[in-house]
Amino acid sequence: MTRYPIVFYISGHGLGHASRDVEVINVLRKQRPDLEVAIRTAAPRWLFDLTLDRSVAFEAVVCDTGIVQMDSLRLDEAETMRRAIAFHRGFDERVAREAQWLETHDAQVVVADIPALGCAAAGRAGIPAMALGNFSWDWIYEAYAGPDDRGAALLLDSLRAAYRSVTTALRLPLWGGFDPFPEVIDIPFIARHATRDPDEVRRALEVPEGRPLVLTSFGGYGVQGIDLAALSDLKPFTIVLSDATRPAALRERRGDSLRVLDERKLYRSGFRYEDLVRAADVVVTKPGYGIISECVANQTALLYTSRGHFREYDVLVRDMPRYLRCAYISNDDLLSGRWSEYLERLLMLPPPIDRPATHGADIVASRILHLIDTRRSAPLH
Repeated sequence: MTRYPIVFYISGHGLGHASRDVEVINVLRKQRPDLEVAIRTAAPRWLFDLTLDRSVAFEAVVCDTGIVQMDSLRLDEAETMRRAIAFHRGFDERVAREAQWLETHDAQVVVADIPALGCAAAGRAGIPAMALGNFSWDWIYEAYAGPDDRGAALLLDSLRAAYRSVTTALRLPLWGGFDPFPEVIDIPFIARHATRDPDEVRRALEVPEGRPLVLTSFGGYGVQGIDLAALSDLKPFTIVLSDATRPAALRERRGDSLRVLDERKLYRSGFRYEDLVRAADVVVTKPGYGIISECVANQTALLYTSRGHFREYDVLVRDMPRYLRCAYISNDDLLSGRWSEYLERLLMLPPPIDRPATHGADIVASRILHLIDTRRSAPLH
């Protein structure tokens, strides 16, 4: 049986959790190429295949239920709570199975970003666990819980009990929650940094010299209903669409102002998504930790729209102006392609006040390796 000293439990909610954990794993494998790493998640495997420097053991496991999204801008609160409550009704059995898996594979450290399942399973198996994230799920679901909702109360109790079992919580900027964790340590942003010259990326995308480049980024859920004809005529900008926004229609609408990106082809050509973020003048998106951190690291402005009742949104909107140039666009103007005025104003904003550190992956990797070495050097009883 293969030994996996380090096991990551990664939320399947969106792509931001997985993206930042890839950065941590890449640092780990550079420092200790001999260490085997296992990933347990419902996040799409293609993301790990494209972005990990070396392969790891991957198993599709539902670690949490996250938020039920119709697309990046619309969510279903009632269905979100129904699925989360149902998942936690069978939580003890799930925890027992995962604890047995950890013991079978001689796991030494669990990193949970930030499913309670990984925390509880590590506790059951007697293995140290680190929670990693910028919010905790009890804090998110608390906003949807009614005052007399017994199912919601049991869900929150289950999450908080699991979180209390971790050794340490490593808290990223733009955070909310974390009350249940016995120890919380603040760390800098984990972010992907571009390695390719922006001009090289622009040439690959056939962007005319001197023309502002605008990247749309709506994660794994995409967004439907954008007026593609309006974007095609959005001079003097070049718009790059790389999301689930009806690719066939996009190909038909390609014009002077519109580029359609195949992200897998981008990686096969030797570029990474962070290279595209660095080459862009503005990213158009809904707020999320992943894209905000990448805009911070690569000094790219951000035009954001609202994303429904998601508790993290208010924290992000409150804090991100400290770290990057940003501005708000309504859902109506976003979908109608009325972007020009917003983009022009955004590009005139001065640089942000703070230039935060973005080496959080190095800090997390160092803490994981310290735990591994400590356990290996501990005397046997």
